[in-house]
Amino acid sequence: MPSMNLACDEPPAIQSVNPASEKRLKKKLFRRRSIDRSQQIRHGVQALFVLLNLWIGGEFYLFVRYCESGGAGTKVERPAGAEGWLPIAALMNLKYSLLTGHMPPIHPAAMFLLIAFLGVSWLFRKSFCSWLCPIGTISEMLWNLGRRLFKRNLDLHRWLDLPFRTLKYFLLGLFVYAVASMSPPALLAFMKSPYGLIADVKMLNFFRSSSSTVLLVLGFLALASLFVKNFWCRYLCPYGALMGLAALLSPSRIRRDPLVCIDCAKCSRACPSLLPVDRLLMVRSAECTGCLECVAICPAEGALRLSLGRRRTVPTWALAAGILTVCLVIVGYAKWSGHWQSNIPQQVYFNLVPRSGELAHP
Repeated sequence: MPSMNLACDEPPAIQSVNPASEKRLKKKLFRRRSIDRSQQIRHGVQALFVLLNLWIGGEFYLFVRYCESGGAGTKVERPAGAEGWLPIAALMNLKYSLLTGHMPPIHPAAMFLLIAFLGVSWLFRKSFCSWLCPIGTISEMLWNLGRRLFKRNLDLHRWLDLPFRTLKYFLLGLFVYAVASMSPPALLAFMKSPYGLIADVKMLNFFRSSSSTVLLVLGFLALASLFVKNFWCRYLCPYGALMGLAALLSPSRIRRDPLVCIDCAKCSRACPSLLPVDRLLMVRSAECTGCLECVAICPAEGALRLSLGRRRTVPTWALAAGILTVCLVIVGYAKWSGHWQSNIPQQVYFNLVPRSGELAHP
């Protein structure tokens, strides 16, 4: 009986594949994304809030001029939205309200706007800075202009960037310490002082009657913003630092899928906050502003996304709607409950506004 050849029953040898080659092959087979509209939507919201602030600023200026004239001319109502430029008053009122359970009678809109912006930053990263803040919008316009003029922006070395970034938290700490050291009666007394009553007018005067030193500082910040992305926001803004702390608790995250990512690193180069998005699975940094620049430039479908929780992707339209809804609900509640306008008689403004330049900090 002839011997049986068992070799014919063996499976054919499987050719080994170099893991690196397999990875490169997989990366080449990525699915290209469709056109992304996130930045058009974000820029639209930015433009809306810039126009809103210009309208509020114009109305407030006319109101101040009306008071300076003693009521001559057309009467202009004071827009409570101007209190959004009073972050210290907002912190004072928030502490007063939390400790006493009473709504502050002076500048309550400042507190409600702060709550709205904190709510936005908690839900959707530090999106207040990249979606709503007019200073953030101007800063973004400046570094984009600098990149067009000089073909690039400067990135500070890590040994210099990191200590500079701590400056905004140091400034925030000073303001928080000043507010924390005041008792509720002291807070109320300050807000009802002549200086506190027209703190918004003092803020306007800061820009109307700027000294040469102030103009030099503003000029330096504008020039620095041409070369360094978001110079003021990244290194010096205490308001942004506060929003960043709220964003640390945010359920929203930029997530990267390493199986779909093609390792092009375009996301990191596009990130205004200089975060290494291409090396992270999830962006947790307080510096992330939820601007979606990284998502917009990513060429691979599904590689990057903003998610609420682990699985639920947040489309750009929902992010924009969520930001606007939070603001509208909180401002609407303040107006509905009668805690939006300051309870200051018109005659008080007629008496204090014309001599606002003489009033010193109590």
